[in-house]
Amino acid sequence: MVHRPVVGEVRVEYSQIYVESGPDAVGPGLPEAFAGQNSGLCGAAVPGALWLHTGLHTGRVGFCVEVHDQAPHLDPAWEDVVEASFRPASAGAALVEWGGGAVRELGLREIDYRVRYCARGMDEARRQDTRLDGQPQVDRYLLQFWPGEPAPDRILKQTTAIAAYWHDYARRLPAPPSPAERAEAERRARLAQERAAEQRRLALELREWGGQSPSRALRAVGGNVRGLLDFDPALVHAIDAAGAGTQRAVARLAAHRACEAAGLDRLDWVSAGLAALVAGRPLPPPLDDPEQAWRALAADPRVPDRTVGRAVPPQRPPFRPPARDDERPQTARPAPARRIAGPAAGGAEPASLPAAPTPRAREGAGHRVHITLGEPDPGLRMSQPHMALPALLDAAAVDPLRAALDAVYAGVAAYGEDYRALLDEVRSLCQGA
Repeated sequence: MVHRPVVGEVRVEYSQIYVESGPDAVGPGLPEAFAGQNSGLCGAAVPGALWLHTGLHTGRVGFCVEVHDQAPHLDPAWEDVVEASFRPASAGAALVEWGGGAVRELGLREIDYRVRYCARGMDEARRQDTRLDGQPQVDRYLLQFWPGEPAPDRILKQTTAIAAYWHDYARRLPAPPSPAERAEAERRARLAQERAAEQRRLALELREWGGQSPSRALRAVGGNVRGLLDFDPALVHAIDAAGAGTQRAVARLAAHRACEAAGLDRLDWVSAGLAALVAGRPLPPPLDDPEQAWRALAADPRVPDRTVGRAVPPQRPPFRPPARDDERPQTARPAPARRIAGPAAGGAEPASLPAAPTPRAREGAGHRVHITLGEPDPGLRMSQPHMALPALLDAAAVDPLRAALDAVYAGVAAYGEDYRALLDEVRSLCQGA
């Protein structure tokens, strides 16, 4: 049984075409593909990928892919023949042209294959360099797969000078890392990523908390602590360090100042609540039920008709993540070229074979996206009594730290543009504790 998923002609550029099967659309680099091999026409050193060399630099070549049940007969008409082992990384193995060209599915299973790559006319195609439309076919290739146990690559037949060049190039490459070395490298890379992620998390946390790590109580307090951090992170830490007694005093102060600013302290049911805070008693009705408190605020005709502008926190510089240990200063990069090396890089100057290409480390590029949201509309005004009432309700919370932070945050909203006056008074109270 023979299955031929590719028959006819395919386009090559830079004397290259590939078999790819992994989730990454871009296969390995040239040195990686041939590291440790004896043959240099079919690079199979990286699992799940094949790098195939051709004689023609640019144009269409004859190409056939065959999938067999067992090892096929070798036709002596082929001039250069090599074999290697291959196992697809997924069921989507395909023949892929250079630079994102055509992709032809091969229908391979996820099993171990032996692969044979046969070539004819490579030297003649190398001399011609480019085949234009209408010109006769110069070189052709046969890629055969059949189930087989993994085994070293080998050269079955060598005829052309270009094949000899690539074989010599492959033999000069350093041996690839062993499975243990590869696993260790992956482990170190994973640890480096984890360290970088932790460093970024800590840096972001320090920025959010004003350059000081939060206490366990601040981490767990909930409520509006993060909203208050936007206005004055140092004050948040000061309230935390002040102790329960001062925190209760801060909550009472914020509630009184917010209600005074909004004119709510003149209402008997609000003044009764403020008195209960001072005495350390539970809030009286209707303040003991937030839903009833809001209804009372809506129904009381004595509530002042006052508005206040939105409190806008000071701007902070943009967050800059810490540099990773393995980062180096970026240098200007050449124009992008996808996997071009060896004789193929000579373009239209095929007079002589250049020296074997020097392996180069692959570079990566980072990306950063900044999204800027517009600031609150400074002309937007809100009902000051509705901003102030939460300060009274929040000040009665069971947790004194939560009561202080939430009452101050509500007081900031009630003060609006003048919120700094409230924060200065709270700061003085904390410093005097």
